Amino acid sequence: MRDHQADFEARNVRLAAIGLGDPDYARGFRAETRIGFTLLADVNREAYRVASLRSASPLHALRPHNVFAGIRAHAAGHRQGRKGPHPFQLGGSFVFGPGNVERYAHVSETFGDNAPIAALLAALPD
Repeated sequence: MRDHQADFEARNVRLAAIGLGDPDYARGFRAETRIGFTLLADVNREAYRVASLRSASPLHALRPHNVFAGIRAHAAGHRQGRKGPHPFQLGGSFVFGPGNVERYAHVSETFGDNAPIAALLAALPD
């Protein structure tokens, strides 16, 4: 999302991320990832429960897709950052419109399963 923030802002959209952990962990995450949009800390995983987001198991890390994705990421210079308090919590991506209308939802099935940026942008109102 960080690399596409300008694309969203050009469409008059405000981005927000909800992360696990306390405010101190969120500050470290913000510094590490250099995101410039709103970052909220969800200590009790309430937002994750409300959104019915899943948790992975340690076996997810051994799935071929994840192993090869990790190899590609490492080869590209990416490194695993600090692990949060719930390292197996999977994420999701949502687009909400005026009036709290859900315009798009993507629930991650495994690690690195992120919504395509093009799909998020396509869900925005014109």
